[in-house]
Amino acid sequence: MRAARLADYAGGELLAMAGAENYYRWILRTCRRHLGRVVLEHGAGLGTVSRHLLREPIERLVALEPAANLVPLLTERLAPWRERVEVVPSTLEETTDRLRGRGIDTIVSVNVLEHIPNDCRTLRAMWEILPDGGRIILFVPALPWLYSSLDRSLEHARRYGRRELRKKAVGAGFTIVADRYMNLPGVAAWWLAGRLLGSRSLSPRAVRLYDRFAIPLVSALERLRPPPVGQSLLLVGQRSTAG
Repeated sequence: MRAARLADYAGGELLAMAGAENYYRWILRTCRRHLGRVVLEHGAGLGTVSRHLLREPIERLVALEPAANLVPLLTERLAPWRERVEVVPSTLEETTDRLRGRGIDTIVSVNVLEHIPNDCRTLRAMWEILPDGGRIILFVPALPWLYSSLDRSLEHARRYGRRELRKKAVGAGFTIVADRYMNLPGVAAWWLAGRLLGSRSLSPRAVRLYDRFAIPLVSALERLRPPPVGQSLLLVGQRSTAG
């Protein structure tokens, strides 16, 4: 579990999703206005999201990755931006004190929180790292009833309900700024693969095809009208001093 402990991570999900360029551009375009100057990426993995973040107008990126086998690859992939990047080989919980007061004003966590058994502890660590007014941007798999063999094989501890994610963020001390479902057609695709067919891995080819042909249309439509449900949830929270 790549954001829960310092250990090797097989990385099948990361490799399969590495080519989903439109997908990651869509996520960051949706939350761009919430990005600050200094961003901590929680669970940077192979640097796929990191490289998209570095194309945004941010000053510095702290790429946090606890999986020892991924850190060298992450460092290598982010080498072109080395002047703006710090790679930290640790978990969020283990490095909270080190990161507090470092000017980090935004924490981005894309498809990571679902891997962590004690996600409430992680959210509280985020609160402790951020200054007053700092923001978290969480992107997680949605709809608990959609949990399947595919989730289990990808080491997902859970899929999130909208109320559950809001409650956990508020419980950690955050005020909800925005939240929304994303990727409505992905619900059917995940149900078909995981619940009906019992798949245990993501197909890189299927991911590329969906990213190339479906995501541009889906993102355009959902920009006009957010869907009532979706495969994923995006939540933006702001640190509250009352927490």
